[in-house]
Amino acid sequence: MRGWFAEFVFELLRAQTMEGIVARLDAAVLAGVPELDDPDMRRDLAASTRAHARVVLSGLASDTIELVLPEEAHTLARTIARRGLDVRVLLRVYRTGLTEVFAVMTETVAQGQVPPELERAVLMRMFERSTTWMGLSVEALTGTFMAERERVLRDALNTRTELVHALLAGTEVDVDQASIALGYRLARRHLAFVLWTGEAGDDSALLLDRAATKIASTLGASGLLTVAASASGLWAWVGAEDEIAERIAGCEVPQPVRVAFGTPGAQVDGFAASHREAVAARRVAEHGDRAVTSYREVEIAYLAGVDATAMRGLIARELRGLTGTDPAAVRLRTTLHAYLRAQRSPEDAARRLGVHKNTVRYRIHRVEELLGHPVAERALALEIALDCVEAYGVS
Repeated sequence: MRGWFAEFVFELLRAQTMEGIVARLDAAVLAGVPELDDPDMRRDLAASTRAHARVVLSGLASDTIELVLPEEAHTLARTIARRGLDVRVLLRVYRTGLTEVFAVMTETVAQGQVPPELERAVLMRMFERSTTWMGLSVEALTGTFMAERERVLRDALNTRTELVHALLAGTEVDVDQASIALGYRLARRHLAFVLWTGEAGDDSALLLDRAATKIASTLGASGLLTVAASASGLWAWVGAEDEIAERIAGCEVPQPVRVAFGTPGAQVDGFAASHREAVAARRVAEHGDRAVTSYREVEIAYLAGVDATAMRGLIARELRGLTGTDPAAVRLRTTLHAYLRAQRSPEDAARRLGVHKNTVRYRIHRVEELLGHPVAERALALEIALDCVEAYGVS
């Protein structure tokens, strides 16, 4: 049996297979624990699931159990605690995950991947190791959660974090008292932005804090409020004076930091609305590699992308003949997008693209041949479809 397990584990630890398992387990957890369904929490969950899977699978071929919880699991427990969530959320994560693990085990046997003479022994070992790991994980991580929760409760930062979450949830607060507790004036206009890195590292928090401070300086903003969102994410707000949105284009962040901005909003309602927009802009940004994204730039793509199937239908329908990935198709789409954004002015589009106006006219003529109708007939739909392609790609 040991030899079969060694081959089985080798196959599961392959990158493509492992990522499929992680994606399936995470999808099950997010369906059962919707409190974790935001970009930062999903990132910490995926890291924890991947690390758990590697440790447990690596030990399957051994006759002894020597399991050490990965640090990523402790990170997720701390993140749940910092978000002010109940310990029962942590317990539901592991109960839901274990249920899905059992489903994977059952399917493995049902699909004939296990030799008949080994089925009972394999299921017994998988069941034993999974339940043992579940018990050890819950016991250790409950301690991690409680220690972090107590630390946060003793820290003044917790007051600020809980107050921010209350504001975002629409809870009524005394604005003056809340401003004092936050050290940030709420009775004004706000611009929210969210920052994140690809992976959590020892210096992530410092890197994000420095990036937020630099952005506030670039914007010429008055006041800066930041709240840790996860091990690799930070939420931020600045006072939004006139013309501040126009300065977003000048903001830069160091690799691997990325940032997404909302639009300015007034008072407590604007504080929350701008943050929702920044989170929405991040969802779009994660489909590409831009370091700086503004909700104003991707709003149409975000709204269209809420229904991915409908959005793909729009792209296929409106851009038929222009959805290729070859350089010629990309060039025609880029020209058409610039042309529409320039209010169908060949001269303005040419300046944006750095080409001659006759080149723009030729390409638009070619576009119309491929589409089978004049661009002017479907200008708005075409621009929306091109916005979606720019944000999400052609497929």
